[in-house]
Amino acid sequence: MPKPPVRRQFLFLQGLAGPFFGRLGKALAQAGHGVRRVNFNGGDRLFWPLPDAIDYRGRPGDWPDFLESLLVRHGITDIILFGDCRPMHRAAVAVARDLQVQVHVFEEGYIRPDWVTIEVGGVNGHSTLPRDPDWYVEAARDLPAYGPDVGIPSSFRRRALEDLAYNFSQMLTAWRFPHQKTHRPWHPMVEYAGWAWRLSQSKRARQRAASVLQQLEAAARPYFVFPLQLDCDYQIRLHSPFRGMQPAIERVLGSFAAHAPEDAVLVVKEHPLDNGLVNWRRRVMAVAQAHGIADRVLYLEVGDVGSLVRASVGVVTINSTTGTLALASGVPVITLGQAVYDLRRVTFQGSLDAFWADPTPPDAEVFDAFRRVVVSRCLVRGGYFSEIGLDMLVRGSVARLEQAQQGHAALGQAAADRLRMPVGAVAGA
Repeated sequence: MPKPPVRRQFLFLQGLAGPFFGRLGKALAQAGHGVRRVNFNGGDRLFWPLPDAIDYRGRPGDWPDFLESLLVRHGITDIILFGDCRPMHRAAVAVARDLQVQVHVFEEGYIRPDWVTIEVGGVNGHSTLPRDPDWYVEAARDLPAYGPDVGIPSSFRRRALEDLAYNFSQMLTAWRFPHQKTHRPWHPMVEYAGWAWRLSQSKRARQRAASVLQQLEAAARPYFVFPLQLDCDYQIRLHSPFRGMQPAIERVLGSFAAHAPEDAVLVVKEHPLDNGLVNWRRRVMAVAQAHGIADRVLYLEVGDVGSLVRASVGVVTINSTTGTLALASGVPVITLGQAVYDLRRVTFQGSLDAFWADPTPPDAEVFDAFRRVVVSRCLVRGGYFSEIGLDMLVRGSVARLEQAQQGHAALGQAAADRLRMPVGAVAGA
């Protein structure tokens, strides 16, 4: 007779603003697993529908000891969180590593579109994915072919409303979490002011984008694409040599001015989720003017980045997933930061200065192998911002979590002796 499945004890930390973690927790509980949650603010509480939630009201410096006590007391085998670079999450990953508790990190998908990343231990620059192209070719031999994209819907309106609900709940209950600190650099109301301005200018932005695309088509000149990333993103702040997008812009445009063929054009694409607090179009064109290439730099505020990169001669990115869109179409890519797809025979391995003159296309076999291995190992079909996407994502995530090796529940006596839980740091423990 087959043995019953081993019961796991899952602890959820912060997720994206929205219902995904709550639905995943409910599905895991229905599958017979133990499920708990730590709330760091009122937004976390709003989107968690299950019991056994604990409000952490202590100071950030007390969090590691508190978490260690919690893991021991409840026999936690697995931690689930979104993004491993948030300060409280970084501390949690370190505690979990010491106690041999498995950490599952969710993120946006490495492959676009239709995928979400769930990886054990860490994502992006903290990923344990190998960097050897031959390893991927060998590992992919028995894996199925990469299937067609299915076009999972994603609603920007839904994303915005869930973000509003999360942040207003956080502000209304700030008294309950006196030591909470957001991982974002701006107050939510400041960001919303930026979004309001950006939305008010959306018609003009679309008109400018249409004009840029007409220029690009009429000129019939080879062009490179440089997709901007979010200035506050940990992909920039922790997984690249740049402290923000401004120095990255200066580096890329300076290199383009000095080394790109004279007939080449550089198209700078604004990130679709930029909050509008910085006028990146003005900044980019100021740098272009300073280098004497304003007539060779085009700035695109909105538009389909997929079709844009497919017609380009190369893509320069820090570590955006736009790089995988380009690679899937055989377009040369160079990365300036840490990216899981930055492999020999996939991305350009020379200098940025050399890339403009000789952008080498990816080895199709290696990229296909990389994509199939990543899908098999750490991607789940679905999305965060539609009912269809959420249903697929919850089902796939439960299956992936149950397949993962069970975290170690047994803790050494030395770890138990280190427990120092501050009195009054928690409500409802």
